[in-house]
Amino acid sequence: MIFALLLAALVLWVGGGWLGWPRGLRLGLLALGWAAIFGLLLLPSGDGLARALGGGAAAWGAVGVAGLLVALYAQGLAWLKAKARARQAAPSPSAAFSDAELERYSRHILLQELGGPGQKKLKSARVLVIGAGGLGAPALQYLAAAGVGTIGVIDDDKVDVSNLHRQVIHPDAATGQPKVQSAAAAMQAQNPHIRVRPYQRRLTGEIAADLFADYDLILDGSDNFDTRYLANRVAVAQGKPLISGAMTQWEGQISIWDPARGGPCYECVFAEAPAPGMVPACAVAGVVGPLPGVIGTMMALEAVKLIVGAGEPMRGRMLIWDGLYAEARVVRMSRREDCPVCGEGAQAVGQ
Repeated sequence: MIFALLLAALVLWVGGGWLGWPRGLRLGLLALGWAAIFGLLLLPSGDGLARALGGGAAAWGAVGVAGLLVALYAQGLAWLKAKARARQAAPSPSAAFSDAELERYSRHILLQELGGPGQKKLKSARVLVIGAGGLGAPALQYLAAAGVGTIGVIDDDKVDVSNLHRQVIHPDAATGQPKVQSAAAAMQAQNPHIRVRPYQRRLTGEIAADLFADYDLILDGSDNFDTRYLANRVAVAQGKPLISGAMTQWEGQISIWDPARGGPCYECVFAEAPAPGMVPACAVAGVVGPLPGVIGTMMALEAVKLIVGAGEPMRGRMLIWDGLYAEARVVRMSRREDCPVCGEGAQAVGQ
């Protein structure tokens, strides 16, 4: 009798599936049938039922356990298959270009120094931007538009009305929102073919090494020296280029700190942070609105050059731009052998 009931259960499962019954409904019916039989076998008159059903409570209990294990296995397998399908369906920066992407990046592909191979490198690249403010805003916009496949942005600040004259990635409606969320929404709206990873927190020594390890290239648009020195130390320790910008009032500067490829690091040139008040922040000294766009866009351009291997990156050079008089100066820099971060005998940080 027990084999007949198991056969009936099999027919219910297969037949229900053929009729389109949901998996949950079929499992529920089988569980209900098993529970009814097992409950009857536990009654005082269960001996007669046991003979009729071909097994006692122990046998049917074993059947229930076996059925539960099979159900759990099937459910786990279905979950893994669904997860695999979702992963395949998700846009992947390493996948081939769609027709829409080919049209979007057609002007890039026409460039001899970039072309199709360069655009593929951009799509596979992972870039982290520190700060979604004055410098980060234009850098993020142009990295997204250029097709950098994975862009991370870390910032713990919220959009303030006083930001809007220069941080053009944030609309007026985003006032009061976290900057990383506002920036992420703008980047995804600009280019739905990329991935954006927002980190709504401050960059600290506890998280910097693990965060940098997920990216190929770091852009530092921070507005304080503690973050700049931290980003430099961790980038040097991991052998990753650090594109850094700074600005105040009408003047900005940009350089690439990359001792792993022959250039100096930030601390080679700026051995010590200036005394408090010597370099006032934008909130104190002011800043002209388009200036962050000039420097931040140049940071994005240097990132594209590094990723695709085009031209001569600003490694070992610093560009200083005076927007008030439209003058540019380039200062050449070299490594310091006694630099505590990248010189001989430097301590490894952030590995």
